[in-house]
Amino acid sequence: MDQGGQEGGSLAAKITHLITTLYPEGRPGYAKLAAQIRERTGATLSSTYLWELASGRKRNLTQETLGTLAGFFGVPAEYFLDDAVSSRVDAQLELAQALRNHKVRSIALRADGLSDDTLDALLAMVTEARKIERLGPPAEQPEDEPGA
Repeated sequence: MDQGGQEGGSLAAKITHLITTLYPEGRPGYAKLAAQIRERTGATLSSTYLWELASGRKRNLTQETLGTLAGFFGVPAEYFLDDAVSSRVDAQLELAQALRNHKVRSIALRADGLSDDTLDALLAMVTEARKIERLGPPAEQPEDEPGA
């Protein structure tokens, strides 16, 4: 399938984002990534082809390649084709990445069962702390959060 102009850049950005998310300590080389894809999915994608996709130089994906990438990264194939799906999945990936930090996980678990007023106060404190540390808001703010 031909992803074409703007969408090709979007495809490259999505692939790069998934690689960065899967490897927060640093992206492996494309040869190692190709080997890991082969080990995990049984499909063979060359390191050059992966680089071309991630850099936006290639925009043509077969259904098979789409399925291979989706399977390797653990996302639905629609992630690469539908911005609404990729936004939803990215929010889930961001949450999963945050929960890898045991302190974040501990705060979330301890907050369970607190009243809505107390949760709102905690949320306001965390929002202020993020401003103080110049972190900005999380990528996606749920609609039921104050200020949404």
